[in-house]
Amino acid sequence: MLTRLKNLNSIQFTFILSLYYVCVFNIPLFQIVKQGVDKQSDVNMVFIATMPFFLLFALCFLFSIFSFKYLTKPFFILLTLVSSSVFFAALQYGVVFDYGMIENTFQTNQSEAATYLNWASMVNFAMTGALPALLIYKVNIQYKPLPKELLHKALFMLSMLAGVVIIGLFYYQNYVSFGRNNDIMKRYIIPTYFIGSTVKYVDVNYLQEPLAYKQIGLDAKVTTEKAKPNLVVLVVGETARAQNYHYYGYNRDTNAYTSKQDLIVFKDTSSCGTATAVSLPCMFSRMGRDNYDARREKFQDSAIDVLNHAGIQLDWLDNDSGCKGVCQNIESITIDHDSDPKLCNGEYCYDQVLLNELDKRLKSIKQQDTLLVLHIIGSHGPTYYLRYPEQHRHFKPDCQRSDIQNCSHEELINTYDNTILYTDYILSQVVEKLKAEHTEFDTAMLYISDHGESLGENGMYLHGAPYSLAPDEQTKVPFLGWFSAGFAEQNHLSLTCLAKEAQKGGFSHDNLFDSLLGLMNVKTSIYRQDADIFSGCRK
Repeated sequence: MLTRLKNLNSIQFTFILSLYYVCVFNIPLFQIVKQGVDKQSDVNMVFIATMPFFLLFALCFLFSIFSFKYLTKPFFILLTLVSSSVFFAALQYGVVFDYGMIENTFQTNQSEAATYLNWASMVNFAMTGALPALLIYKVNIQYKPLPKELLHKALFMLSMLAGVVIIGLFYYQNYVSFGRNNDIMKRYIIPTYFIGSTVKYVDVNYLQEPLAYKQIGLDAKVTTEKAKPNLVVLVVGETARAQNYHYYGYNRDTNAYTSKQDLIVFKDTSSCGTATAVSLPCMFSRMGRDNYDARREKFQDSAIDVLNHAGIQLDWLDNDSGCKGVCQNIESITIDHDSDPKLCNGEYCYDQVLLNELDKRLKSIKQQDTLLVLHIIGSHGPTYYLRYPEQHRHFKPDCQRSDIQNCSHEELINTYDNTILYTDYILSQVVEKLKAEHTEFDTAMLYISDHGESLGENGMYLHGAPYSLAPDEQTKVPFLGWFSAGFAEQNHLSLTCLAKEAQKGGFSHDNLFDSLLGLMNVKTSIYRQDADIFSGCRK
């Protein structure tokens, strides 16, 4: 038996490999199928039983295309190694590798990627990726003379295609109906879905001809003269979900630091995407979520650029994974992970390091309208426990590991809540600095997160789910504001009115573009007053 497995013809190899993909890598797919069956009481179970065979026949047909001498082994070794990682993410975290997630993966830096390495992921990779890859390398695949090989392959592919067609003829309506009711199902098929998403990403970003860069808002200018210039600090959060904020009804005081600073809380705010690579550029884009196109966005001015056209002094300080192109035309720094031995360890830094950088900027800025952006690492997972120092480890016991699915729910929530509370501390320190140190400016602070996070609800962890299927945990984000009395007075902003409007909710990242322009008193033909959340409260 072992001898026969060591010596396989190409058809036997293709069939066994396809069977492995169906039985192992597509376990997450069949979990979704089970959920769909549980939701419907009238499912034809014979139809459900055809699904593994349908997938097996389809993979055999597709894999046969690449089962040629000199191509077979390198192609399927690489495919199996990558599929193993995709399988683990789907099985343990419910992650879907659609275009957005592929984009996020390509833009992940080395230190961020390292946070996903743990014993669980490495054991999975060894058992489901490396070991099968080694077997593929070792197996002796016997090929017939080319004419016979092609004939046998053609017959095999026709028989597999016939199997797909026969199942389709008998159960076409079942597949259409069940697929419509469980649309996410197709996104878990390994390897076809993540390969298709990767091909699309490569095509859009590397193969298509670059678009001509489009500047917008060139007519932008500051329209008011005041006794003091504005100084606004915009803090862009990472992976903070509104559900764990005390301000939004959460039963823990995760906003203990800012609760005495009279922040305005904007209710019911939705993100533009479920991953940083989408949400960050989208929230500063003129397009809005419904019209957002990542390719066009890269070749078009953002809100930051329009403010720059108006003569606003700008700076971007980053302690996360970069600005995703938003800050490409202004002064910016990304924190060196070796820059502060007390706050950094060579792989990451606590967000407090941004307060030190903020101090430096506040001492050197000119007397003119200024927007400083702090991009924090916030609640970036799965290593939530690395986002706050020991003295801010308030909720215990917490989850001191990256394979969060193996922590208890209590530990996981405690760890995540510690990140929210630590972010609240950072925000309170920003406000205190603006209150005490810079009386020569009218000061304000805004905070908004890029997207939320799933913490095991419905078996989902982390973020990056397709937006149309994403739960509120991944799309509802905190949005807070603080305004000095001088800022409100000089910019004719009624804080009483704004607090009432904020309670009504219904905000989104789409409001940020025009709200920043309005807050900085910038007039331009592309400004949309109805999207500016401050416009209705200006006297």
